[in-house]
Amino acid sequence: MKAVEIYTSPLCGFCHAAKRLLNEKGVTFSEVNVLAQPKRKAEMIQRAKGGRTVPQIFIGDTHVGGCDDLYALEREGKLDPLLAA
Repeated sequence: MKAVEIYTSPLCGFCHAAKRLLNEKGVTFSEVNVLAQPKRKAEMIQRAKGGRTVPQIFIGDTHVGGCDDLYALEREGKLDPLLAA
């Protein structure tokens, strides 16, 4: 399975929803809390090509986008293949 990284904020409902989907699928992910680690927010914005909102989700080298994008991949049956190694 590819590495999954998600930039989040503890106050963000969309972040919780994205993590819930990943957890339901048994996906291990690393989480960067941009409130607790504000210097990492600039890193997130650069990696997300200007995306400033959380969550920002990366699967391997692929920038998925936010929560709605993650759920769209799941609905379209494209999330599992993207996660596969």
